[in-house]
Amino acid sequence: MSIKGYVHSTESFGTLDGPGIRFVVFLQGCPMRCQYCHNPDTWVKGLGKPYTPEELLQEAIRYRVYWGDQGGVTVSGGEPLLQLDFLIAFFKRCKAEGIHTAVDTCGQPFRHDVQWLKRFDELLEYTDLFLVDIKQMNNWRHQRLTKHSNETILALVRYLDKKNKPMWIRHVLVPEWTDFDEDLIALKTFLDSLSQVEKVELLPYHTMGVYKWEKLGLNYPLRGISTPTEERIKNAKKILGIA
Repeated sequence: MSIKGYVHSTESFGTLDGPGIRFVVFLQGCPMRCQYCHNPDTWVKGLGKPYTPEELLQEAIRYRVYWGDQGGVTVSGGEPLLQLDFLIAFFKRCKAEGIHTAVDTCGQPFRHDVQWLKRFDELLEYTDLFLVDIKQMNNWRHQRLTKHSNETILALVRYLDKKNKPMWIRHVLVPEWTDFDEDLIALKTFLDSLSQVEKVELLPYHTMGVYKWEKLGLNYPLRGISTPTEERIKNAKKILGIA
């Protein structure tokens, strides 16, 4: 029996999740509980539409004409590494078709378990790019923001760097939560210790996902937090060395 993955939704013309035009797959399930999450409807595991790897591939290649030389497939979530075996099987088929592949991950499922790493290393063979969210370098603030430590996420980044896997690092700038100069400087110092970071993206906080929290009957915890000012965005970009 073919393995099945649980897909929350797909986007046929994504422009924000990797190079070029992307077919973006949002897998169901996430261990993090980020207080600004814009996809809280992806948190619960086992929901979503079941796909075999071949079914998802056939849906993706319907849009291949739009990808050009730079585009491809990005798997996001939720947290795609929770469905590691399905992701391996899907990307294996993508690479057989010459498709550029990217994973957008928070890194939380990463662990130094021998059997898990064996499977993860297999995924690396079929993955061209990792988009990794580093939400907070200060571990206390990170735990308040996400309900989890950042140690696993940073360990994932170090591991990918060791394995020479290209990465784009993303950081959401949230007033009163992630916009502290000392934490941004710590992030810059960490990134400077790596060799495989191709791009750093600063993502200003927004409230466009609040309606999803309300629809799910959840209390949005950052109500009242404004989007960052242009001055603070410029400051963060300067610290992180983003042109």
